Amino acid sequence: MDKNLKRMATMQRMQVTGLALFYQNGFYNTSVDDILKELSLSKGAFYYHFDSKEDFFIQIIENLLVRKMYSMLIEPLEGHDNTLNQITQCFEDALETAVHNELDFGFVLSNFVNEFNGRNDKIMKHLNDILRIWEVNLVSAIQRGKFNGYIDRHVDSEGVAVYLMSAYIGIRTLMVEVAPSARKYRFMSQLRQYFKSLEPKAKMV
Repeated sequence: MDKNLKRMATMQRMQVTGLALFYQNGFYNTSVDDILKELSLSKGAFYYHFDSKEDFFIQIIENLLVRKMYSMLIEPLEGHDNTLNQITQCFEDALETAVHNELDFGFVLSNFVNEFNGRNDKIMKHLNDILRIWEVNLVSAIQRGKFNGYIDRHVDSEGVAVYLMSAYIGIRTLMVEVAPSARKYRFMSQLRQYFKSLEPKAKMV
């Protein structure tokens, strides 16, 4: 048991360090030697845990990116009736985390999508799976809001979901090193105004 725990702790440390290096320098500009140097590990130790640099990165996606995206942007929306309020709170919390930590996985994910698009179909499939799960979750939340009377029934659920994903990724990009707190505040103000336009229209008497 102790050996398993030690192995898991080692893999976790390797993956966290690997993610930081891949984020800072890009996957293709980061070698296995760079990772080993940062971790003070031998090549044998690396290949004991991972088959290749690509395998290492895929495990980072599955163990770090998926978990972070689920906990911050997917799970908070599940099971709530007034989904506009819940999406607002979810984005507020996720962006507040990003204000204090630019290595936040919403932005990292978009970086990697740009880097691997057209270059590595295997890794792109894993990244696109995260985006698809996020999109399906948002669509479901918006549909639930329509069903419960919080969102106008004529609203295009798929269109709103894509818009929200694009807006979130966009604001994360703009927040990096440039007045993140102020940009978050302005973004959230506009998001609330947008959500008001999605609410059911008052019936004419």
